[in-house]
Amino acid sequence: MKILICDDHKIVRDGLRQILQHLGGISVIEEAGTGGEALSILKRESFDIMLLDISLPDKSGLEILQTVKNRWPATNVLMLSMHPQEQYAIRALKLGASAYLTKDTASEELLIAVRKISEGGKYISQSLAESLAQLFDKDTIRQKHESLSRREFEIMIKLANGKSLQEIGDELFISNKTVGTYRSRIMDKMELTKNTDLTRYCLENDLL
Repeated sequence: MKILICDDHKIVRDGLRQILQHLGGISVIEEAGTGGEALSILKRESFDIMLLDISLPDKSGLEILQTVKNRWPATNVLMLSMHPQEQYAIRALKLGASAYLTKDTASEELLIAVRKISEGGKYISQSLAESLAQLFDKDTIRQKHESLSRREFEIMIKLANGKSLQEIGDELFISNKTVGTYRSRIMDKMELTKNTDLTRYCLENDLL
């Protein structure tokens, strides 16, 4: 089994490597500090499992996930995040992730998840299962950001992080005008008027 770890913190990568070494049958463990570096590694070598941080310095982990599943669908991706599971888990699973764990997960649970997805299965923790059940409960009030499309959500996070229309357009390879159109849709759906309101909302809902 070949595993690729993508996280921008070396101490996290070192910790994950030590945990994974308790598993038998691993022949290769490679590391990447950015999404771009991970994609470069995948272009020259195939992997069975990728451990992918959702917050990377160059690109969104969800964006990298989508690229990986489009180009290398046989690679099983386990998403790692500091964010509450229910905020990002559904989006990650819809994009093809095989598992979603927060970084405070016990090492034993991480090993269970890796074993399960290496056998072709999917893994969600008990706490995530309970959160998802509540989200799908017809009586549950949906948060405003849940009405956003994947692209709208991605741009909302970039706006909330203080990025300009130009910066977002350059990162996503779209025009400033297109970004502005997305921003207008986001503001309408979120019932907000200023970027600072978006930032406040995202902080209050643990999206940043």
